[in-house]
Amino acid sequence: MNDPATLERLGFDLSELSAGVDEAGRGPLVGPVVAAAVILDPKNPITGLSDSKKLTPQKRERLDLEIRSKALAFCVAQASAEEIDRLNILQATMLAMARAVEGLERVPKRVWVDGNRVPKLLIPAHAVVKGDSLLDCISAASILAKVSRDLWCTQIDSEYPLYGFAAHKGYGTKVHMQALKAYGATPWHRRSFAPVAAVLAPGN
Repeated sequence: MNDPATLERLGFDLSELSAGVDEAGRGPLVGPVVAAAVILDPKNPITGLSDSKKLTPQKRERLDLEIRSKALAFCVAQASAEEIDRLNILQATMLAMARAVEGLERVPKRVWVDGNRVPKLLIPAHAVVKGDSLLDCISAASILAKVSRDLWCTQIDSEYPLYGFAAHKGYGTKVHMQALKAYGATPWHRRSFAPVAAVLAPGN
């Protein structure tokens, strides 16, 4: 990754202190949306970085530990299910991203965000479509966000074992929808999302 031609096209400067930002958990019906911001150390490279969705859970977890030990700075933040319901998922995602950047121990000169939108920041920020496959710093952020979000699902699974959160990670799978209809919504469910709202509607 960090192909020279791609870096030149994006205007990415390896000598500049830059943070990559990505999120995990926009689509699920339950829990927070998680965002991460990472400033990598060019003198301490990490091999194998890629879009977190393209990596096995085992490789994600290994890279998560390596990123945390080698990065110049990182921060994982979130917006809660309640904030998602109150603001909408897009605005809650932007909020989580802003919190992640603001939580960095070092202030980057520039921020690179996966996708086509950027949160409101005091630092120059650029959106990069499919950035988690193009820039190492965004890939690192995607891994931290995904591992953190998956860990949350595993932890909540022990509290609500009938829903299968550890397996489907909160997405609207057949198993999840059957549990939602049978047992109702947990306090962690996003009530503004249509499948959850339908279960909570009077008469259901």
